[in-house]
Amino acid sequence: MMSQMPQPTALSRCPSCEEPLEAADRFCGACGYDLSTVPAPPQDHLTIALNGAASGLPSAAASVDWPLAEQPGSTDTPPPVHRAADIRGTDSGGSELPHPEHPEHTERSEPAEHPEHTQGDPAGIRPPAPRRPSGQPTGVRFDRPSEPDEYPLAPPAGGPGREVPADPRTGDLPAPPAGAKLCVACRAGQVDTDGYCENCGHAQPRERDHMEQELGAVAAVSDRGLRHHRNEDAFAVSSTALPDGSPAVLAIVCDGVSSATRPDEASLAASHAANEALLAALPLGTHPQAAMHEAIVAASEAVNALAGPDTAQGEHAPHVNAPACTIVGALVTSTLLIVGWVGDSRVYWVPADRTSLPARLTEDDSWAAQMVAAGLMNEAEAYADERAHAITGWLGADAYELEPHTVSFKPDRPGVVVVCTDGLWNYAETAEEMAEIVPLDAAERPLHAARVLVGHALDGGGHDNVTVAVMPFPAPSQGAGSA
Repeated sequence: MMSQMPQPTALSRCPSCEEPLEAADRFCGACGYDLSTVPAPPQDHLTIALNGAASGLPSAAASVDWPLAEQPGSTDTPPPVHRAADIRGTDSGGSELPHPEHPEHTERSEPAEHPEHTQGDPAGIRPPAPRRPSGQPTGVRFDRPSEPDEYPLAPPAGGPGREVPADPRTGDLPAPPAGAKLCVACRAGQVDTDGYCENCGHAQPRERDHMEQELGAVAAVSDRGLRHHRNEDAFAVSSTALPDGSPAVLAIVCDGVSSATRPDEASLAASHAANEALLAALPLGTHPQAAMHEAIVAASEAVNALAGPDTAQGEHAPHVNAPACTIVGALVTSTLLIVGWVGDSRVYWVPADRTSLPARLTEDDSWAAQMVAAGLMNEAEAYADERAHAITGWLGADAYELEPHTVSFKPDRPGVVVVCTDGLWNYAETAEEMAEIVPLDAAERPLHAARVLVGHALDGGGHDNVTVAVMPFPAPSQGAGSA
């Protein structure tokens, strides 16, 4: 008997991590929280006011008695005009609103009893009250504080009589110290080690929210997307020379497993480890396909090292998993194209001559791919299933068994290689769909092409982190040189 599937949630945000949800979501895409376990929302109750009393809808008797306009008569005398000051009314608490004819209801002007209110003002005259911002409701008082600010701002240099300086964001700012990072908000303060501005306190954008890198023969772009609270993807691009002096260009793309702990650290560690392993092995004459295999093994060891002794594993703690990620890499030489992967990130081949057929060069380690390989479903049925993106292979201490896939190709014509996470291919799944969105000049402008592809995913909804690397084939000779 098949177990009943959880029903779609009606929540707007995940109760565990506050990630925005869609109506059909059964699990949180950010933390993997099972939304079917969320209890039904309580019945609506009356809003509790600040004083603790229940405030319901106002009764009809409490409504304002607006004066009726006189109906025009047969004479030519116009009806009287009612001014705003002629209309009496009450606020939501039942008290009469201020009226110019009743001074007891007007705002009281307080004398300057405290000397701290009149510093810099020998006459003891308080400045006028601040103007009420437009759009604020009438009847709201903007009282000045009766006590001085607990943390007063230091007076500007030159004494209290000096005018307030211009906005530092538009002023002529001095050059920051070498290596200092300026705040993106005020453009004046320096950013501390915790990522906050020392001047205005503004939290700075995380570096990984959007990353770009371009070398002569490869470019990559990674973006947080529009739905996730952080970017759990990572990439590494570089180039080196083989023993015969011919170029070799590399691109590694990793996608953190959101349901695992610290997926962003896993993807970063894996991409760096794989890249370093390839740069070390290729100049020594290691066959490119063997080098790719060993690079994936090195990436796996780097991710395994992130799992500390306190990392719970197994069925008794399913919500606490070891850090994990997927990996896909491509290596381009003057004659060979090597691809390696574990997981569901992909590599596509798009020929420069668009009359030739494009191709997907990887097979997903996923539930959907297994169903298709076993002949139980066709590809359309499998990828339409809600279990389609459940991966069956990944890097991490809790992985069942590491089985790196490596394939070697010898393209007979020039083209571009697209290495990407599912944040992109979810919006261009087939090779033909991917070829349609790759710019025609991608080989000459790989960074522009990568930006276009990321933009396509964001325009489609940006439901996931998206990372893509674009590499022309064959590797141009100017691509040689480690980076």
